[in-house]
Amino acid sequence: MGCLVSTPADAGARRRRLKNMGEVAVFFSGLRIPKGVDFSPLLQHGVPKSLVDRLSDLRTRVAVMVAQEAPAAIKPSRKTATRQGAGFPQADILQALEEYLPGIVHQVEFSWVNQVDDAEETAMANAWYEVLSVLHLMAMLCLLEANRLLLPRPGDDQNRRTSIDVFLKAAGYLDFLSSTSSLVFLFNSGDLPLDLAEAMLRALCQQALGQGVDIQLGMAIDSPKATLAVKRRFACEMVKYWNQALDSVTQIPSTNGWGVKQRLYIRWKYVEAKAAAYYYHGLILNEGSEVKSHGLAVAALQTAEGFLRESKRACEAFNSAPPMSRTPPSLPFMKHLAEKITEDASRALQTAVGLRVLHKCPEKAPPLLPDFVPALTPDEYQLPPPDPPGGGGRASSTQITVRIRREEVIVAEKLAVFKHPVAEFVRGRAVQRPCLVVRVLSGWVSLSWVFTCAQRKVVRAVNIFFYPPPSPSFSVPLLPSPAAIT
Repeated sequence: MGCLVSTPADAGARRRRLKNMGEVAVFFSGLRIPKGVDFSPLLQHGVPKSLVDRLSDLRTRVAVMVAQEAPAAIKPSRKTATRQGAGFPQADILQALEEYLPGIVHQVEFSWVNQVDDAEETAMANAWYEVLSVLHLMAMLCLLEANRLLLPRPGDDQNRRTSIDVFLKAAGYLDFLSSTSSLVFLFNSGDLPLDLAEAMLRALCQQALGQGVDIQLGMAIDSPKATLAVKRRFACEMVKYWNQALDSVTQIPSTNGWGVKQRLYIRWKYVEAKAAAYYYHGLILNEGSEVKSHGLAVAALQTAEGFLRESKRACEAFNSAPPMSRTPPSLPFMKHLAEKITEDASRALQTAVGLRVLHKCPEKAPPLLPDFVPALTPDEYQLPPPDPPGGGGRASSTQITVRIRREEVIVAEKLAVFKHPVAEFVRGRAVQRPCLVVRVLSGWVSLSWVFTCAQRKVVRAVNIFFYPPPSPSFSVPLLPSPAAIT
């Protein structure tokens, strides 16, 4: 593992604690802010000074821009929310992050200010941590852009269509993060802050997809050509996305205000989606000719009315949780449904009573919702090829895999007779022969030595290196000190 440092929340006032954040169409827990990093140790490991200077300049630029944008992200003003077209600050930050990402290398301790975790900041000498943090910031910038697109004029079709693309882009980053963090073995349990926890990343990914369908349903409601079946499908898909998001976010043991508010937001949207799904399902059932169909329709519409009341309470709980917020006056569909659900449920009940439907078929349990396969999927994202340390040409992932695997045997043989304090530590604990594990991901190569104890406990000593190397020669990096694997 790399070195990890977490600073308690009371160590200094760096995170913004607002009492009121204004109108919110898309909630997310702010932007994690990169802190200053000293890249000079890279010079001792043969990294060219030009690359060191470039990395330092890019990260400093990102840190300055994010620090300036973070207050506006937490509480966007009406003036900033109405800016149109290119020129959003997050677009400039995204471009800087995309330029910085391919050059990330090891041997530097990276520090970021958290938003959800109780620790004020988390620092690790691990380049994978920096990669995860950069991609997380890129996803949050997309959610920030979507929020700004929806705040000024929620009924603007162009803004709504653009926001769907932005949600899918954010989901792509988050889907890549959640799948990568579960596969990459470089972090022990509890090392990563809650902001980067796998459950939180999955919840945010499903939230982005759910809000994309939310916009689709709002546009379908406004379209005279959209049928009830189309609207019901969108609403049922929303239920699935928000249910998965709620299942994931409830796994986060957060006592931080941002984490609690995130959970309240997802629960509100989940209940809201169920109200819409049962409403449209009830309308379709009510079109049937059978007596039982009318009874089920009444049960569905009454269930929708119950979820509508619950969603209003959930909305109030979210807005009143610190920092306080307000719901925009005209969100995509609930302004329309709030009146229609109560009205149609009352009308269906009166009709059923007049036809003695409830006497013939006294349905009380709500009918099951149709099971639709969600149509929206995250945009596919792949890491960019890493910058070559020596300025040489880039090798493909296949070439890197073959090259490293050929050297793996040599490294393993050298480790067997390697004289190092770690070897004594390993022998003292009756562990098996150390094994070198190689992972290749979009041309990024990670090397890890894994020591397995006889008691089947795993003790890991990890070094990370991102290639391709400028030449076929391969230098065996030294094992870390025993303190790094205790």
